[in-house]
Amino acid sequence: MKDTNTMNYSNTVHFRSRLQPSVPVVNKISRLLFATMLVGTAGFNVTALADDHEPRPITAEDYYRTVALSDTQMSSDGSLIAFVKTTVAEDKQSRESNIWLSKNGQAPIQFTREKSDFSPIFFPDGERMLFLSGRDNGTALYQIATSGGEAQELLRLEQGSIRDVAIHPDGNALLLTISVDAEVENPLEKAEEAEASADVTVISDAVYKRQGGYLNANKIGLWHYDLTNETLTSLTGNTNYNEGSASYSPNGDCITFASNRHPQAADGYFSSSIFVRCDDEERELATPIGHASNPVWTGNHSIAYVYREDAYAAPDLQHYDLTIDAYQVLAEAMDHSPNGLQYAANALFFTTDDRGSRTLQSLDLNQGGYRYLGGRGVSLSDVAISQSGRLSWVEHNETNLPQVMSAASLAEFTAGETQKITTFNDALQAELDLAEYEVFQAENERGDILDVFFLRPISVQQGQSYPIILNIKGGPGGMWGHQWFQEMQLMRARGYAVVFTNYRGSSGYGQDFAEQVRLDYGGADYRDNIVALDAALARYTWLNNERVFITGGSHGGFLTNWATTQTDRFRAAVTQRSVSNWISEAGTQAFPPLSMIREFGGSIWDNYDYYWGRSPLKYANRVNTPTLIIHSDGDHITPIGQGEEWFFALKANNVPVELVVFANEGHGLSRNGKPINLVERLNRIIDWFDNYN
Repeated sequence: MKDTNTMNYSNTVHFRSRLQPSVPVVNKISRLLFATMLVGTAGFNVTALADDHEPRPITAEDYYRTVALSDTQMSSDGSLIAFVKTTVAEDKQSRESNIWLSKNGQAPIQFTREKSDFSPIFFPDGERMLFLSGRDNGTALYQIATSGGEAQELLRLEQGSIRDVAIHPDGNALLLTISVDAEVENPLEKAEEAEASADVTVISDAVYKRQGGYLNANKIGLWHYDLTNETLTSLTGNTNYNEGSASYSPNGDCITFASNRHPQAADGYFSSSIFVRCDDEERELATPIGHASNPVWTGNHSIAYVYREDAYAAPDLQHYDLTIDAYQVLAEAMDHSPNGLQYAANALFFTTDDRGSRTLQSLDLNQGGYRYLGGRGVSLSDVAISQSGRLSWVEHNETNLPQVMSAASLAEFTAGETQKITTFNDALQAELDLAEYEVFQAENERGDILDVFFLRPISVQQGQSYPIILNIKGGPGGMWGHQWFQEMQLMRARGYAVVFTNYRGSSGYGQDFAEQVRLDYGGADYRDNIVALDAALARYTWLNNERVFITGGSHGGFLTNWATTQTDRFRAAVTQRSVSNWISEAGTQAFPPLSMIREFGGSIWDNYDYYWGRSPLKYANRVNTPTLIIHSDGDHITPIGQGEEWFFALKANNVPVELVVFANEGHGLSRNGKPINLVERLNRIIDWFDNYN
């Protein structure tokens, strides 16, 4: 299960992720009164006060003012930093994005003025920039001088779409990754008008849909665009496979890319190889059999990449020497899965999940092994490192909204000598009463030491008791921790304590820890969450163990369902984009039979007892917990039927239950759904708990 929950990132082990609220009017009124009246006095606010006013509790509607930052890029000399700023549109139905530019560490200026600009990339000389934009009726590639001026349309496809861009070292050509029908010879030509035909989709491959709907006939191939002659030619464009992670060698003579060309690729076989193409000659590198991906040039004749023997294996960092056609292992069976791999100053750099933080790590090519550079207590993403050694990145944690940061060198970064580039979220942050997580440890039955993350309610008063919400992350891979996650702070603001843990199966705690949930769904993962809850109740005696609530999304939704079949201790539950029946889930979601066989140790017919035995639906007649079910009708990871089956089962067993269906939303509602729907979801979760508190 690949969970894209707000706080979930890459997985150490490639378990698939299933991600993660009608309310009486009185509850909506009380919600507004609560937000107006509460003042934070618990002593845990770490945010600066605005104009000497007392900070206020956060509301779901504060999401509309939150600025998202992403895709930081640097010019080769480090003097320019570009990034994408995304805001909620005035109608609250969509988002708007544009590109900002900081010169020499100064306050950034808005560099593009349209509402759908993204994916900036600098030319090698730093004098021009490319970006993609949805302006002018369709996405196209634009260029603009970094000194300013009007953007000019450079390339617009009539068929297909540009997925990625790399610029040749001499600045005269582009390497484009384009998704287009494999039969299209020239994406610049308009498609012939087709005669009217039946509206039908024909499916023959096991991999036939994704989040968003059925797959079309498009394949992702590589194309060469000559900037001087304005010609587009296919490199691997007419392909029956998909290519990605493409880049030029430092001298521009060759390109490298990754592709799954296994005979069973269309069946979802876990495989990927690294290819090198020089002067129209292509060869596959003799990497070990398995999954080699994310190739990065470390010289004109050497490439680093991430390798996994199989879907559940720990990753290696390997290095390939093209002159002798051989590889070496730089870091073997890593406990930290590398993300955003890049090369600079004779070292590899990557971010990784690290016990609740997203940190930056490096590997010296001359030494091997890898080491921590910085980032504990926060989450780093979109890290860019220039040839001059300057860094930029996006940083956030539970009390600091996203901001773009910079450091003049790696030495200054590791010493904590960093510079804040943006202030977009400062005014909102200064208004809010936010609290840091209190982190303590608890031990499960196997002897694993769990990090337990705890938020106490706003305005805790001596002699009073307070309710607590067990919030279960999705996954089981991925990690929660020191990231900006409005949901947690909102629960706190509405008077609830919150507890969560990175249970067995999560990344950031080592390969052995991540493997423990395999073939034990509803076992190790469930028990670890209960350990965390019980540890919080024992540690904070002012919590009311009769007012305990539970929620979670995707795999966390499955565990929410499962928990209510195992115990009546929860006063109310909110289950989101959940799984209730692994048998029907297997046959209707986006993952093919090969993936389900890997995940469940066999097919439904080989291992029926596990599929059905770990399905909450089997035990639904045990449930007494009032339950709100939140699901989206466009979810293809945990299809709507999973929520409907759970609703039917609880109704049939006379359990108080309500099903809220968000129209035209997918599995990612909580992170990238329509803003108005995202906010509605947040309010419904806590309103449901308020009904039973």
